[in-house]
Amino acid sequence: MKHIIISILTALLVVVGVSDVKAEQSKRLGPWEVHYNAFNSTLLRPEMAKQYQLSRSETLATLNISVLDATAAGKPAQQVEISGYVMNPLSQQQTLEFNEVIEGDAIYYLAQTRFSNLETLRFFITIKQGNQTQELRFHKEFWSN
Repeated sequence: MKHIIISILTALLVVVGVSDVKAEQSKRLGPWEVHYNAFNSTLLRPEMAKQYQLSRSETLATLNISVLDATAAGKPAQQVEISGYVMNPLSQQQTLEFNEVIEGDAIYYLAQTRFSNLETLRFFITIKQGNQTQELRFHKEFWSN
């Protein structure tokens, strides 16, 4: 199962032609292994953006998150409630609107947000499933192409 998620994320990076961007990152949060990646939307090929109903712009970032059950053999993908916001260096917040994508056994969540050139954004993502709630926090610098 994990290989399916990693394959999808790798395929996404290959399809968008990202050679200078790090592959997805992951964090263990409670019972989950959360994989995440944020990149400039211009790295998406037009046909891929259309397929996932994403916009392409020099000042638009795309966020991709998948949640795996780290306690189970095969680490199956998890369907979760996901919400969050992004904060710029001036502490201005923008709510993230996630779209769930299910492709076979893979489940992942996509969102987009605006940025200014050479701006570091801080992401605050809340992941819920039943009584379990975890928060993913990370930051990333973006630049216009």
